[in-house]
Amino acid sequence: MPVTSFDLIVIGAGPGGYVCAFRAAQLGLKVALVDKRSTLGGTCLNVGCIPSKALLASSEHFAFNKHHAAEHGIKIDGLSIDVAAMLKKKEDIVGKMTGGLAALAKARKVTVVTGEASLISANEIEVRPVENPESKIENSTRLQARNIVIATGSAPVELPFLKFDGKTIVSSDHAIAFTEVPKKLVVVGGGAIGLELGSVWARLGADVTIVEFLPQIAGAADADVVRNFTRLLQKQGLKIEVNAKVTGFKNGKLTAERDGKVLEFAADKVLVSVGRRPFTDGLGLEKAGVELTEKKRIKVDAKLKTTAPTIYAIGDVIDGPMLAHKAEEDGAAVAEWIAGKAGHINWDLMPAIIYTDPEIATVGLGEDAAKAKGIKVNVGKFNFAANARAHANDGADGFVKIIADAATDKILGAQILGKNAGELISEIVTHMEYGGSAEDLARTIHAHPTMSEAVKEAARREQERDSRALNFTESARASALSQQVVAYRKPLAAKGLAGGGVVNFFAWPHFHASPSPSRLRCSRFNVCLAREQPRASRPRR
Repeated sequence: MPVTSFDLIVIGAGPGGYVCAFRAAQLGLKVALVDKRSTLGGTCLNVGCIPSKALLASSEHFAFNKHHAAEHGIKIDGLSIDVAAMLKKKEDIVGKMTGGLAALAKARKVTVVTGEASLISANEIEVRPVENPESKIENSTRLQARNIVIATGSAPVELPFLKFDGKTIVSSDHAIAFTEVPKKLVVVGGGAIGLELGSVWARLGADVTIVEFLPQIAGAADADVVRNFTRLLQKQGLKIEVNAKVTGFKNGKLTAERDGKVLEFAADKVLVSVGRRPFTDGLGLEKAGVELTEKKRIKVDAKLKTTAPTIYAIGDVIDGPMLAHKAEEDGAAVAEWIAGKAGHINWDLMPAIIYTDPEIATVGLGEDAAKAKGIKVNVGKFNFAANARAHANDGADGFVKIIADAATDKILGAQILGKNAGELISEIVTHMEYGGSAEDLARTIHAHPTMSEAVKEAARREQERDSRALNFTESARASALSQQVVAYRKPLAAKGLAGGGVVNFFAWPHFHASPSPSRLRCSRFNVCLAREQPRASRPRR
């Protein structure tokens, strides 16, 4: 059997896989990208993130026209739903995006191979043909490379007493393709996927019930966020049952238990959305010496290298949140490490979003988690009800919440409940990336009128609370920051970068220092470790 050689083989063409392949090709590596689908993009683009967002947008248009258009002086007679047209719109979007990826692969000279891959050794794989008319191989073929990246993603978790049949008991893969609106849809699981798809079909007229085992839906969010979120979803017609343990489905009814009582929910469709599992089926990991963790995820080190020195793993198959953008960051960094470059990932600043209406967006440490860990924080909150643009956009529900360290004012996290929360969270992530403070955010100019002003105002509220509750003196802040600088200088000293360095404190409230080893930005002081560069080469301020 002939063997084709590459610098890098990437198994899996989802967001992590194709980003890794494209970045490696940009850096001059000869790359093969292998996937069992005939189109690139993986679960996310083909049957996950993108199709679901298309349906969310279409169903939101319908809900607006049905419930709110008249308030804007727009009269619509004979409003109806054409599910087939809605599905076609979704597929058109998917087609455009997968076609775009194919063009990018060609432009970057990435060799795309369609088939099921399995490891033969730490440097070689076998690709078997799949039953697909667009498959590019007719017989098994072998590829070898100096490095291999496993990016095979995840699959829906199937409950033993609720096996997927694709008709009544369905996964998210099926729920994005219903050809008609279900009369009664029961969603098992109150996480992002279940809430999003439940919202889609509820807007289109389905009677939707969310059944969640935990005490609250949207488990990662703070209690005050979830409380308001639950109320708004119920106002839209969704029924939400928490603390309910699902036990089975029989005679058109889902059964569950709560406090010793049996619950029954009539359903013509049951969407099981209780999480996803790493998909490593048939990869032959043991043949290459790749080990798994206790949670059946691939074991990796700090640079995502597996127990086989030439093999890396990224995205959903390793520890961490199963998010497309997390996989993308993993993929780009691994490509750079393999190419001898300085890859970078900050796993602590991975935003998570539930794309309902309103949306929930979170990043970093929540207020509840901070209190549970005994971390003293200040919290600033601002309601969209006080934001003029939010009212104009029919988005006055919800709020922005900023969580900052009580001692240093460094932003530790944020949570947003509101329209377009997923778009608004990014500026907070940006400030957190360079260690910015709530004051930095409060002093950043935001255009008026915009919904993003609520972010600024939440940070300002934190500042007001900070000054009232703590009454921190400047010398006290300087003392706290000095301790951070000492800790910061240790790794620099080990590299010979901070020996004899002078630490200068500038009582300059809004001086933005760059995020480089020579500078540390924290709270209301700026710290400059000045010995990394010769004095003559340092820029004047």
